[in-house]
Amino acid sequence: MDKIEANKIAWDKLAKDHFENFKNRLEITPILLSSAIIEELGDVSGKKLIHLQCNVGQDTLSLFNMGARVTGVDIAPENIKYARKLAEHFRIDARYIESDIMKLADIHKEKYDIVFTSEGAIGWLPDLNVWARTIRELLNKNGYFYVNDIHPFFLMLDEDEYAMKQTKLKYPYFGRIPDKGETIGGYATTPREAVSYYWMYSISDVVNALIDAGLKIEYIHEFDTLCYKLGDMEKASSGYRFPEHKGWLPLEFSIKATLDK
Repeated sequence: MDKIEANKIAWDKLAKDHFENFKNRLEITPILLSSAIIEELGDVSGKKLIHLQCNVGQDTLSLFNMGARVTGVDIAPENIKYARKLAEHFRIDARYIESDIMKLADIHKEKYDIVFTSEGAIGWLPDLNVWARTIRELLNKNGYFYVNDIHPFFLMLDEDEYAMKQTKLKYPYFGRIPDKGETIGGYATTPREAVSYYWMYSISDVVNALIDAGLKIEYIHEFDTLCYKLGDMEKASSGYRFPEHKGWLPLEFSIKATLDK
C-alpha cells in the first residue's frame, strides 16, 4: 500500500476519539494553543488564515476564537468530517478542505494572510520542498508562514526510554528516512493498531526548503518544553517538561517566514 494512503487510513481511525477529546477540552477553554504559539502569533483578528494538517480542527477553532477567519486542510476524510462536526457543535464559521498537502496547490488557489502549522505535522510529509512551495503559493504578498513543531533532536530519542527520564538515541537525525509504525495515537486517545509512516526531518531540511521556495526566515526559536505529556512530565508555562531537563534539551521549535520580496 502507498505510504500516504496508509497514513490516511491510520488517521481516520483516530478521528472520532480526537473529536470527543477536543470537544470536551474546548468546552472548558476556547483556546487550546500553547502560550508560546499565542504570543508568537500575536493579534490575528480579522486575518485570513489557513491551517495545514488540521486534524479534527481543534487548533483551527482556537485560531477562530482568537479572531482569525479560518480554513483547515487535512488529508484524512474522517478528520474533515469531525472537524466540521466540531465547528457545528460550537457554532463556529470554519471552512475545511480534504486534501493531501502534496496536491493542495493544484486544487486551491486562494491567498492568505497567515499559513499556519501546529505541533506534530511536518513528519507526516514525504517531500518538504513541495510543502514549502505550497506555502509560498498560499501566501499573499504581505502574509507570513508560522510553524511550531516537535524538535528533531527530540525525535532522535527513544520515546519509551524518555518517558522514564532516560535519553537514548533510537532514530538517525540525518536523512528523510520514513519510519514504519504499527500503532498510531496516544496523545489524545489510546493507541490503535495501524500501519503508518513518519519521515524524520532536520532543522536544516525545514529551513532550506522554505528558503528554496522563496521565503525569508524571520526567526527560529527553540523550546525546552513538549506539546504533550510523557511519563510524569510536569506542566510548564508552555507545554510539559521534566524539571531536571529544564534548559537542557530542545523539544520544540518555531519558525516564522515571509515572502522574500
